[in-house]
Amino acid sequence: MKPSFLIAPNAFKNSLSAGEAALAIRDGLVQSGLDCSCECFPVGDGGDGTVDLIIERLGGTRPKAEARDPLGRKIPTYFGLIRESAAATAPPAAATRPTTALIEMANASGLRLLTDSELNPLRTLSHGTGDLIRAALDKNARRIIIGMGGSATVDGGTGILEALGARFLDEQGAPLHNLPESLVDLASIDTSGLDPRLTDTELIVLCDVDNHLLGPDGSAAVFGPQKGATPQAVEQLDVALRRLSEIILKKTGRDMATVAYGGTAGGAAAGLYGLLNATLVNGIDYFMEITDFDKALSSATCVITGEGSIDEQTLQGKGPFGVASRAKKRNIPVIGLAGRVPLEPGAGLKKYFDTLLAIGNEPSDLAGALKNTAANLSRTAEAIGHLIHSHPKP
Repeated sequence: MKPSFLIAPNAFKNSLSAGEAALAIRDGLVQSGLDCSCECFPVGDGGDGTVDLIIERLGGTRPKAEARDPLGRKIPTYFGLIRESAAATAPPAAATRPTTALIEMANASGLRLLTDSELNPLRTLSHGTGDLIRAALDKNARRIIIGMGGSATVDGGTGILEALGARFLDEQGAPLHNLPESLVDLASIDTSGLDPRLTDTELIVLCDVDNHLLGPDGSAAVFGPQKGATPQAVEQLDVALRRLSEIILKKTGRDMATVAYGGTAGGAAAGLYGLLNATLVNGIDYFMEITDFDKALSSATCVITGEGSIDEQTLQGKGPFGVASRAKKRNIPVIGLAGRVPLEPGAGLKKYFDTLLAIGNEPSDLAGALKNTAANLSRTAEAIGHLIHSHPKP
């Protein structure tokens, strides 16, 4: 029986999208001359690009919209709409009108929208993602799925919530300016102006990290520096988010500080949970459910996955782990490809990955490695094909 490959990589950050990576791997297998079948099933774990993969997999549309970028400038962008009957979580008798919206936070509030000199998470805000939620509500969406990877903000979702009608007030009842820095002065939150359509709308947040909101492993400390925060700014942001958490706990009884995945997107996940009771989910697990990944697995004899780096952190819910864990439940062998893999993989990685291969071919700096990712993936996949062809399974 000829091998049947399911090619399911995550994105290779700063180099290839998940789709581009899948095609590069497939091309290498084809070039090897191996008699095999290949299905490309690029995956996303909630990071930047996940929503586009869901839209494509479920045959959704992309209505155009206007939203504010992290500095408040209006930009053209889009969101996704899928029909209820297309979503794996939808009831069988759902109406055929499109009522599930998909929003990529990075499209309006992403790092990729700013230059290095514009990064300043004490002032950048997630208003644009709130603008997209309003646009989705205008299209009659009553389930909204938000992929939160790649954000430029550490505002606890206050920008989103302001765009939806919430007001953040000081001791005198005046609106706070210069959020999120000014959250240290937060005394109350006025939710009387929140869009009433939110009360019967399900919000689902796809999370690609499992950090909590506060502390040394929280959103400001871990992700603030990559968004431009200095050590002093990290401390200020952590204090500001702690204050936001305290006020929301008093108002709603929901604890932003302890909710799993709350640190996602600079605490935006925690903020939507705290004030709007959003559901925070593991991104790769939800992605696989809604796209019916298991159906594709059913005909595979080998799975190839990968991303920029595969290490012990991969086991904390990253895309390749989600792929590998499902494959292993069916006793399907898994090959992991990455720019960097451990010299000696631990027992956890060995449990899920039969083989881990670093795709680099020669000493190279990071810029060179990123530039050659597609070629290196194809070359490595071609070598896999040659190896299987020369050592066929008895």
